[in-house]
Amino acid sequence: MPASTSPQIIFCCPTIDAKPWADALAKALPEAQIGIWSKMGTNDSTPADYAVTWAPTQAFFDSQPRLKAVFALGAGVDSLLKLQLPESLALVRIEDGGMGAQMAEYVTHALLRHVRRFDQYEQDTRAGKWQQHSAQNPSDYPVGVLGLGQLGRKIAQRVRDLGFSVSGWTRRTQTLDGITCYNGNELTEFLSSCRVLVCALPLTAHTQDILNEQHLSLLRPQAYLINVARGAHLVEADLLKLLDSGHLAGACLDVLRSEPPPGDHPFLTHPRITLTPHIAALTLLEPSIAQISQKIQALHSDQAISGLVQRDRGY
Repeated sequence: MPASTSPQIIFCCPTIDAKPWADALAKALPEAQIGIWSKMGTNDSTPADYAVTWAPTQAFFDSQPRLKAVFALGAGVDSLLKLQLPESLALVRIEDGGMGAQMAEYVTHALLRHVRRFDQYEQDTRAGKWQQHSAQNPSDYPVGVLGLGQLGRKIAQRVRDLGFSVSGWTRRTQTLDGITCYNGNELTEFLSSCRVLVCALPLTAHTQDILNEQHLSLLRPQAYLINVARGAHLVEADLLKLLDSGHLAGACLDVLRSEPPPGDHPFLTHPRITLTPHIAALTLLEPSIAQISQKIQALHSDQAISGLVQRDRGY
């Protein structure tokens, strides 16, 4: 990437193939100089203005002292915030990037699978049973969404549109049509109103371990947990304890503290836990590249952008 007034961009994506993303960004920004940094830093270590990353390493940032902004190919930035980064470096998260619709689909699937007892019917048929269970009324399953950011709002609105009673909790006051909104110090009241709890929070020092025995015990009896955020939100031993006691009816988890889980992890064989391998919402290339390219153009012209991470908040 020779010195130029055009944007100089580098990709650091050690765990995925960065070439399709780099090729797409090159089409969106034909004037830009674009390179790819390898795990060893041998592909391209020329100083760049902007970085696009997925699971970047400290070594990458140490080799890029000139960066003005780094774009994370995902909604969560907790992995970035664990690294030692200059205070002047702007961190930019993907704002949806096609993930909102996927996340809402995942949650509604998990919700309906439980409320309609499809999970029970699956177990029955596998055991050779052919029987019907009583119909469930959606009014008996008030749904609460922890976190009303870009993704959480879409989840809450989609569930509301299915006819469920929906509430949401966030640290700061929000208002959403048809959704009861709780904030900050109203967490206990919020949890007590829920029979289905959906976690869509960012992972921060304040939210780690928030799905613990104390909080989950506040849910209505026979409650159901859906976690599409981060594995570190959940105290896994507490979930098992509440499932064994019967206070929780089950859980659908897209994230775990260790991914993939070890072969002897109790969640893998638990009859009332459904697991998926962190696929509730995958970053889509086209909308994400469109968003990143527009923001790079704006930053390169000294214009303000949205999606900037506030480090003190963790998102």
